[in-house]
Amino acid sequence: MPGDNTFGDIKYAFHDYSYSMDIDRLDALLSRFSLNARLFFSGSLCGLHDFDEGDGVGHIHVIQRGPVTVHHPPGSAIGALQVDTPSLLFYPRPLGHRFITDPRTGADMVCASLSYNAGQVNPIANALPPLMAVPLRELPELAPIVELLFAEAFSKFCGRQSVLDRLFEILIIHLLRKAMNEKLVNSGLLAGLAHPQLARALVAMHERPADGWTLESMAAEAGMSRSVFANTFREAVGLTPGDYLACWRITLAQDLLRRGWALKHVAQDVGYGSAEALSRAFKARTGQTTREWNAGDRRGIA
Repeated sequence: MPGDNTFGDIKYAFHDYSYSMDIDRLDALLSRFSLNARLFFSGSLCGLHDFDEGDGVGHIHVIQRGPVTVHHPPGSAIGALQVDTPSLLFYPRPLGHRFITDPRTGADMVCASLSYNAGQVNPIANALPPLMAVPLRELPELAPIVELLFAEAFSKFCGRQSVLDRLFEILIIHLLRKAMNEKLVNSGLLAGLAHPQLARALVAMHERPADGWTLESMAAEAGMSRSVFANTFREAVGLTPGDYLACWRITLAQDLLRRGWALKHVAQDVGYGSAEALSRAFKARTGQTTREWNAGDRRGIA
């Protein structure tokens, strides 16, 4: 891999981090919107292999030995990359990609698919770039987990599948931490959570969506003036605080509707005074009524 950590058209700068806060920036997200990893390959991958975007899942690959050349579809904005050292490739959303390895010696790796309990409206997946490509040497804190991952992958222990699935999920949480702590994402939710003051307001909204939030109360959570908070929030997240809150509430509503909640209970849980008020906000944000959206979602149309 290039020395400046260039992967196709994406560049990442890695630094030691010790950033910490007295709030948990991920807990409310992971509690509401879980991610699920499922191991589907471990061993030596030889020759050419395609991962189809049409499968509707993300992917995570931990490459122990290469080299591997990775190609992406034209128009995906991610160029080809050459993986020559042990690395982790994380595709949080469906994106087709092709691995090309030596047809005789292959490349050793373990691979998992990723699904989310909220489908394509999952804010965790949507907050990330289409690909995070990280050399394992840049993740020394994960060395014990990666070592255990490969030990389990090439073992015959009972419970192997469940252990590997959980280890992949732990890897993803560490990548989310890294994205925030090292500000690898320049805008959107994770960029907001990387900001010490904005994170307090975002976490409060995530944890208490039904509160009667105003710009003043959001700014107070962040410990900022109204004007500074509004401007800083828009610059970091890309939305006004009010628009972000509305999007968050509708995202929660979609998840609860998918679970079969009654509309009036969804409205109460996400901060609307009535089912009618939620229905109006839902139509304004999605262009569909809740019934239309729910019917489409059950047919697999996100």
